[in-house]
Amino acid sequence: MNTLGIGLIGTGYMGKCHALAWNSVAATFGTDIRPRLVHLGEVNETLAKQRATEFGFEKSSGDWRAVIDDPDVQIVSITSPNQFHKDMVIAALDAGKHVWCEKPMSTGLQDAEAMLMAAERTDRLCVLGYNYIQSPAFRQIETLVKNGRIGRVTNIRVEMDEDFMAAPDMLHSLKHRAESGHGALDDFAVHPLSLLQRLCGLPVEVMADAARPYETLKDAHGVDKKVETFDIASALMRFRDGLTGTLIVNRSAWGRKGRIALQILGTEGSILFDQERANEFQLYQRSDELEIQGFRTVLIAPIHTPYNHFVPAPGHGLGFNELKVIEANEILKALSGKPARLVDFSDGIQIERVVHAMAQSHASGKWTSTLG
Repeated sequence: MNTLGIGLIGTGYMGKCHALAWNSVAATFGTDIRPRLVHLGEVNETLAKQRATEFGFEKSSGDWRAVIDDPDVQIVSITSPNQFHKDMVIAALDAGKHVWCEKPMSTGLQDAEAMLMAAERTDRLCVLGYNYIQSPAFRQIETLVKNGRIGRVTNIRVEMDEDFMAAPDMLHSLKHRAESGHGALDDFAVHPLSLLQRLCGLPVEVMADAARPYETLKDAHGVDKKVETFDIASALMRFRDGLTGTLIVNRSAWGRKGRIALQILGTEGSILFDQERANEFQLYQRSDELEIQGFRTVLIAPIHTPYNHFVPAPGHGLGFNELKVIEANEILKALSGKPARLVDFSDGIQIERVVHAMAQSHASGKWTSTLG
């Protein structure tokens, strides 16, 4: 069996998620390629060594460049803060490595464009961490929509809400500074946009607004600091062929923990989905007999691949980390020359352009093209 040397930069929540995925993918899917956890990088040697022991990596370094320079590393998982993505990705590509970089591509559109140009200069695989498109429920929804089971889609509404930035007494952090990006738009909106990209394509024109629940927050020393990013954003969207939609994102929505709520409205029915109930969706079909018309709950089961690779019975459910394992398997498929379901850099740049068009629309107060 071929092996794939894994490098990991960053060991926070998403870094651990990548490590779990690389550790699990071969046993789950019986892959032709077996990942080998080679080299982990963190901000200092002590933390790197600790995380390497916990995650199962052979080597560790307090300098991310050492991971990229390691000849035993063939693919680099990049899970660092967004503002570091550009330099790390380009360095990895220049070193001949494949790249799995968490979303968004970067905090600025010019940086994202530079990353795409670097990817286009190589034959390396360059993918972004959009794991929600891997959901068995969403895959089935996509199939139903593309097979016309709810007719022509006329309107689509999507919301993404969490409450990890809702507290008025939270400390001012990197996510509140402009260097981290726009805020909820590039931190959050990219995920629902990745779903729209697969369902109906991305909008060609947007009208957006954004807001801050708090103008200032205290730092660790008790000093008031200006909040420079926007935790709340909403947008009207126009797609090709007359389709319209709305997007709402909020990082300060008390009670919401991992909500991505989709409403797909068509000429012959509707589909509802919420990521907080990730193992089911609701389907309404006009073709049902009148006396039984109504939303039915479809529970995800082994028939909805790749759920079957994890659990042999319906009703048990998959979670966020399992979606990352599925994503890792898609990467291995792509490296084996097989068709794969991934968001590569050319797809990802389109999402970035929509996000930045929304930010531009908020600043100008005008409808803004996403096509450049």
